[in-house]
Amino acid sequence: MRIQAESFAGKCSCGREHNIQVKEIYIESGASDRLCEMLADGELSRFENPVAVCDKNTERAAKSLTDRLRNRCEIICLDPENLHADNVHVDVLEKSIPNSCGLIIAIGSGTVHDLSRFVSYGRGIPFVSVPTAASVDGFVSTVAAMTWNGMKKTFPAQAPLYVFADTDIFSKAPYRLTASGVSDLLGKYTALADWKAAHLVTGEYICDRIVSLEEKAVKEVVDNIEAVRNGSAEICEKLMYALILSGLAMQMTGNSRPASGAEHHISHLIEMEVINGPVDAMHGEKVSVGLMLCLDYYHRLSEDIRAGRAKAADYDGTDTERAKEVFAKKGLLDGFLQENTPDPLLTVDRERLENSLNSLADIIDGLPTADEIKIILNKGGCTAALEDIGMKSSDAEKLISLSPFVRNRLTINRLSKLIERNQP
Repeated sequence: MRIQAESFAGKCSCGREHNIQVKEIYIESGASDRLCEMLADGELSRFENPVAVCDKNTERAAKSLTDRLRNRCEIICLDPENLHADNVHVDVLEKSIPNSCGLIIAIGSGTVHDLSRFVSYGRGIPFVSVPTAASVDGFVSTVAAMTWNGMKKTFPAQAPLYVFADTDIFSKAPYRLTASGVSDLLGKYTALADWKAAHLVTGEYICDRIVSLEEKAVKEVVDNIEAVRNGSAEICEKLMYALILSGLAMQMTGNSRPASGAEHHISHLIEMEVINGPVDAMHGEKVSVGLMLCLDYYHRLSEDIRAGRAKAADYDGTDTERAKEVFAKKGLLDGFLQENTPDPLLTVDRERLENSLNSLADIIDGLPTADEIKIILNKGGCTAALEDIGMKSSDAEKLISLSPFVRNRLTINRLSKLIERNQP
């Protein structure tokens, strides 16, 4: 399958012109052969001193490719033990890549790609993507989700020039990685609802075409959820296509808004270890846990709105002050203040919110319930509960309460801090 990414670019009915950085995407058996050919005498041969970045696990997964690349470029193999997309490993990679490098080849999944796209952006050089697992939707993203001095941040980064998703490589990844990709995509349910809600109450920009693109990606996965678990190469290609569609949606928007909402903020909070210790969980696994928590919380909010038990309230900043104290105890006060200034809740007009409550409930009611998503996650062999990642069900309340402060973005979760609810 060959995707000409330029078909997603250009003038749109939303009034904006969408820009796409990636030239072409190959999702097929033997895609890595195309990479080697292009390095030898094709489009990529013009870049001097290419460097391939992988870790020991992804080097092994793509051994047929890395063996061929040794004669063409330097290979930097990172230690996968405690490898994270953070300032520490950015520094490691920066020191490992020679100044003469003209092209980075990212061979791996989410962490390797985030590090590579961040460094390539900083150096002003291109990179190409070789996914070794259908585990995340960020392969063609223009942002990098990084942990920076303890705070989870999203930085501008570089989209790949080309994507070579070789089915012979990524379809053989451990299923846990594939399930993580499924979970990451299902998180778009709440991410899109959060985007629609922000548009409703503040007029924040939204694009129906991009929303449809994300919805198509999610539907592709849900329609094939049982087949994904069976692991056929054809279905793995469909999953990879859906993940890349989601990444293209981010490129079109210029940020992660269509793909990351309150469910991701919960995932980020877990990674920051503000209320918990280290957990052995992949990105998508934490996202699906966040998705389940958000769906439960959102539908209860909708019930209160429908029953007349909810009304818009004045903003007094009490929750922000409480959160500040918790983050400060972890030595993250400066990062907290930087991320939450200005406070996105200050952009919300109380009267407009009050008049929009029923429409907000409509958005929520368009979401599947937590029970419905749990069935899908179980069919896909995915994580669904806090206990599945070594946390306690009693952590749910803190995760819902504190996660909005991880990112300066208006979500239904953060918006709920402006809604006074009376218990039945």
